[in-house]
Order: sequence, then C-alpha cells, then structure tokens
Amino acid sequence: ILEKELTGIQSDLEEQTEKQQQRKKSSCRGKEKTVPAFEERREASSSRPVDHFGFNNDKTFKQRYLVADKHWKKDGGTVLFYTGNEGDIIWFCNNTGFMWDVAEELKAMLVFAEHRYYGESLPFGADSFKDTKHLNFLTSEQALADYAELIKHLRKTIPGAKNQPFIALGGSYGGMLAAWFRMKYPHMVVGALAASAPIWQFEDLVPCDVFMKIVTKDFKKSGPHCSENIRRSWGAINRIAATGTGLNWLSETLRLCSPLVESEDIQRLKEWISETWVNLAMVDYPYASSFLQPLPAWPIKVVCQFLKNPNVSDAQLLQNISQALNIYYNYSGQAKCLNISETATSSLGSLGWSYQACTEMVMPFCSDGFNDMFEPHEWNMKEFSDECFKQWQVRPRPSWIPTLYGGKNISAHTNIIFRVNSWWQLEVVTDDTAEAALETQWAMPEAGATGDGAGVPEEKPEKTWLRLGSSAKGSKWQRALRGGWK
Repeated sequence: ILEKELTGIQSDLEEQTEKQQQRKKSSCRGKEKTVPAFEERREASSSRPVDHFGFNNDKTFKQRYLVADKHWKKDGGTVLFYTGNEGDIIWFCNNTGFMWDVAEELKAMLVFAEHRYYGESLPFGADSFKDTKHLNFLTSEQALADYAELIKHLRKTIPGAKNQPFIALGGSYGGMLAAWFRMKYPHMVVGALAASAPIWQFEDLVPCDVFMKIVTKDFKKSGPHCSENIRRSWGAINRIAATGTGLNWLSETLRLCSPLVESEDIQRLKEWISETWVNLAMVDYPYASSFLQPLPAWPIKVVCQFLKNPNVSDAQLLQNISQALNIYYNYSGQAKCLNISETATSSLGSLGWSYQACTEMVMPFCSDGFNDMFEPHEWNMKEFSDECFKQWQVRPRPSWIPTLYGGKNISAHTNIIFRVNSWWQLEVVTDDTAEAALETQWAMPEAGATGDGAGVPEEKPEKTWLRLGSSAKGSKWQRALRGGWK
C-alpha cells in the first residue's frame, strides 16, 4: 500500500512544485532590503601581526576592511565599527542595512573589519588552512587584537578621526566580538551594540537544550501542528527509507541534487533538515531578506502553512516537508535541486568556523525529542573532542571562553547594549549580575537571531532599540569619549 501511495503522490508533487515556483517568481521581490551601492564604500587593507601575543614571530598579513564616509562629519560625527564575523566582510556589509540607515542621522563613518582567516584576510594565503601550525592563530583573542590595531590605524591615517568616538557593532558571532571588544578594550570604543550575541552558550552557563526548545517554540507559535509535524517527520523518513524504493523516492520527492544511496545518507539528510529549521529561526525577520537565503517576511509562518495538517500519511507529510524546505532553499524558484551539503550562503566560512568550534568556541547543543521537535541527540564532550581531533588534530577547551571573558560575571562592564531574539536565553537578558552591568537593554520579540539584518524603513518600531541606543546613548558615549581622548 505504501509503495502504491508513493508512486501516486509523485505527480501531485511535481505539479504543486511548479505552481509554487511560479508564485514565488511573481511575489518574491516584495519590499527590497537596503543594499548599499558599491560606490558608497571603498576597500582597503593594512598590516597586522600574525601573532599579537608572541615576541618571536614578526610575520604580518593584510587585513581587509571597508569604509563608507558619505555622511561622516569630522566634527561631531561617530565611527560605527563592525566587528566582522565568520565570513567575507563584503557579504556582511551588504546584509547589515541598519548601519547604512542611521549613518546620516549619526553623521557616521562606517567601517567593516574582516575577521582573520575569512574572506581575503588570510594570514598565510592559500596555506592558511594547511595544518594546525598555520591555524594556530585563528582565535577570538587574535581577532579582537586585529580590531584594536585597525582602530589605531584609522585614527592615525584618516583626517579628523583621531578624537572621534568609535562604537563597536556586530551580530551573532560578530555581536559576541563587539561585546567582548568593549570588555577587553574599553578605551578603544565608547560602547557596543551586540545583536543576537550568545555569549552564554558555553559550558556550565546554560543547559545544552535551551536553543532547540526556543527554535521549537518559534515553529509552534507560527502555525497549528507545525512543530508536531516536524517531530513526526523523522520517523516518517526512517520508515520510508526502509522500503525497497524508499531512498529513491526520498531523493526525488525532496529534489536532491545527489541521490540517497545508503543508510548513512539518511542521517546526513536528517541533520541537513534539522539545520534548515534552525537557520530559519535565526532569520525569521518581519521583512523579506537575503541574509542566508532569499526569504519572504516571517518565513517560518510561510513554512508552517505546509505543515498544518496533523492527519496525513508518511508520504504526504514528507511531500509537505519538501514544500516547506523549498521556502528556504528555493523561494526565488531558480534552484533545480537541493544540495544537502549546503545550508547557507557560501560567503560564510564554514571551514574556519569548524576549527574555531573545535578549539575555543565550544557551544554545547542537545535535544530530547519531547520538549523540542528534533530527534534526540545527547551532548557528548568526549565524542565531540574525538571528532575534532580526527578532523583538525586539536582538542577543544570548553571552559576557556568563560574564563577569558567572564561568563555571567560581567558586572564590571558598561555601555553594552544586547539586542535579543531567538538566542535570548543564551544572551544577556535577566541575570542580576548582567543587569547591573548594563545601562540599557532592549528586547525585541519575534525577531530573527542574526539580529543585524537589512534596514527596512517601514519597520520603524522595530528599530527603536537601535535609534535610542545609537542616538541618545551614543551622544552620551560621545561626550564621555571626547573627555577621555583629548
């Protein structure tokens, strides 16, 4: 019976897919995000030490950065300094629209600094990822030191910048860096805006299952039976895969670029689908965006439209899952097939981040399949360490980041604004010691986790946190800084 149903449903899938793609082609443009014109920025680079903390290594490399000074006023302006994260800085520049939105209001110069080992800022060129000897200098500490040296360079080389206030900004890992930069180099910036910065997603700071519960909650509130159907889909995949033609049917139904050929491929498929749901939670913006993929406004709500029927067969459920996946991977209608080796833009440096996750950026994640919509997965530090050693010949240090940056004990730090969303339980929100450290916190509900996003003029209420933080507090920071630098 199952085999017959799988065959009969295939023609319906193809017809619905064609209709969906036509609909997307006519509607996906919508309201365009803010994308800066290339002529509004210039690209530059300057030398940085490969090793800031050793005295027997005098090697240097070129760090790339972007500057946009169309609205900058040398007398009374601000420098907004983006602490680049794990990818090509041009990509982050094009997807950080709010900095461009407020540049004129703040009379600001915008600087986007590229993180070492990403984009074109490669300490050893093509050999940067050759072995652990070359990768040894890929750490957040070295990156923060790069940013400190770059700010010194900008103050010396840009007329009028010497005594102007700098504010660090970033989102996700870049938001963590912005907050940490203010903590480690408070004399360099008057404050930091850290969007979606999970600085507490480390050993013994929060439970490992917190994030998966939050993602599940996003899907649960976005449509009836949505999270329940995703939870059911894992068993449906297993049951269909176990049939004689199951692997082939799954490959065709999900429109995979490479067919599933063995049982190990099923685990890869489920991991790919899981990561897709996580990524959707991180880019669930109230406006159309292209941060990880071209997506409509509130993409989870759109996805959940295909997953609202609780009384469907395994085959129908996975057909619906296919339609939902296409919202993320093929909203433009241009993809001929889906590659389970990719979940985001190629501009993100997955290779470099893999190494960082295996050394100091050890962020435990787990799920139980009951309190969340994912398959059960335990966090096993030994297994993780062994995998890291197999891939990189390194062992992770899970407690180093809390030791280095203070964990939850950040009461000595000031002028850091955390913008919260899907990472909120992993960020600075309600802890008493954290509240004492912050002059202002802004919580923006129901927003994507990457935080920075593209500027959207019509979403004025949702930019209140930025305008208040950047304008009102920025003015206070500016006055304080002028007294400190002169």
